[in-house]
Amino acid sequence: MRDISLRPVTEDNWREALSLTVRPDQQRFVAQYQPVVAIALAKAYVRLGGATWIPYAAYEAASMVGFAQLAYWPDAPEQCWIFHFFIDQRYQGRGYGKATLAHLIELVEREYAACKALLLVVHPDNERAQHLYLGAGFRLTGAVRYGEPVYELALRHAP
Repeated sequence: MRDISLRPVTEDNWREALSLTVRPDQQRFVAQYQPVVAIALAKAYVRLGGATWIPYAAYEAASMVGFAQLAYWPDAPEQCWIFHFFIDQRYQGRGYGKATLAHLIELVEREYAACKALLLVVHPDNERAQHLYLGAGFRLTGAVRYGEPVYELALRHAP
């Protein structure tokens, strides 16, 4: 597995994070607007929907290779959501997605004790992402949010 670290997006690395991109055919899977990270940072700043939004950059050594954002709502801290998860197009197809997701799950289990389940939505046409999440233990819930199916992973620290 790749040696990935997750670091918060801060004033020190936000400009670099803005340069992360996906291929044009993948854009609709990640966000409606570009750059994806700008939208994610705006959500964190304005606390969209009353949620707490925490943006993370994925690194291999000193190279920023991807991005993910966690969100949770004050009235439901037992549910953490992953939004805007992607690997930069220059690094795709090399195991970074799988490694980053594994580290993101570990981070939530370690640092978000109230969180009992990790949730996300996947565009119905994004078969690669569906495969990635199902392989990591997520399951389809049958629910739909934002017009997309919801996937859920029960976390180990949950009773």
